Amino acid sequence: MKILIDINHPAHVHYFRNFYEIMTEKGHQILVVSRNKEIEHQLLEYYNIPFINRGKGKEGKIGKFVYLVYADLKLLTIALRFKPDVFLNFLHPYPSQVAKLLGKTSLVFSDSEHAALHHKLTVPFATKIFTPSCYRIDLGEKQVRFNSFMELSYLHPNYYTPNPDIFQILGISPGERYVIVRFVSWAAAHDFGHAGISLENKTKAVLEMSKLVKVFISSEKELPEKLKPFQIRIPLHRIHDALYYSSMLFGESGTMTSEAAVLGTPAIFLNDNGLGYTDEEEHEYGLVYNYTESPVDQERAIEKAIELLQKPHLDLEFKSKREKLLSDKLDTTQFMMEAIENLDLVKKALSN
Repeated sequence: MKILIDINHPAHVHYFRNFYEIMTEKGHQILVVSRNKEIEHQLLEYYNIPFINRGKGKEGKIGKFVYLVYADLKLLTIALRFKPDVFLNFLHPYPSQVAKLLGKTSLVFSDSEHAALHHKLTVPFATKIFTPSCYRIDLGEKQVRFNSFMELSYLHPNYYTPNPDIFQILGISPGERYVIVRFVSWAAAHDFGHAGISLENKTKAVLEMSKLVKVFISSEKELPEKLKPFQIRIPLHRIHDALYYSSMLFGESGTMTSEAAVLGTPAIFLNDNGLGYTDEEEHEYGLVYNYTESPVDQERAIEKAIELLQKPHLDLEFKSKREKLLSDKLDTTQFMMEAIENLDLVKKALSN
């Protein structure tokens, strides 16, 4: 079977990299097409996944519309040469639109309820939309819910084993406590209208936590001079080891919050929209603390961070919560493979 995977964000590389490896070993032909927005290409190169570049993308509403037309045409040209049976991607419109035009199957994964524009531009053209069972909106008859999180496609114990040499890479002593802070750019289509944590509270959070533990900042935007000494400097693919051994994640990224949760690391997440999966990770497993972006909640989030860092045996408590989560949830990569191999079209292709 021929499968075209389209990558639109660094996280998507992680979502599909194990699927790519296993399905390729099974004899399927897989072509990866990737945007070059942030570090997608660097990650693909690290994991030895060949890819075709479909450009960097544009900012702003008009720019994003122009890029939509460009990306559709680029993907159409690629698809006409490769002739895929199935298009596979995480929620963004280009593959589904091209698949519809070519009369092919489009399988889309999503955990982002707040991405309203992407839903409007993707769902009408997709064959199936796969979402975690905790997804807060109903996408109709095309929706298939699965009992897991996207992050368990690569952080499930079947694929991920933490490496403690991250302490040396971070330049700290083995077992030394530290916090990862994550700031995002708020430049995505679903981020219009968001401001995130104020610069004043970013600085306050970092300086207050640094009185108790080492602080490392991962940021999509350039940091102000006062915070640059805290910037994390590790190989891109080692962030999950840094998260696993961290005492806490504090920040604005839903994906990284869920990564921390499934690794058993306490996570404080600030976002006005909220997400079904971070809600479940808070209410069902006690691994996440959700806050809005309001000034009051920003203060409350900082207070919670200080409270948790002063709590004894925090790491042991949260690693135990992780075990409960893992016992409840599916291996997402395994689910992906079964979903594709159970399609009528796939069965037909495999029999030829």
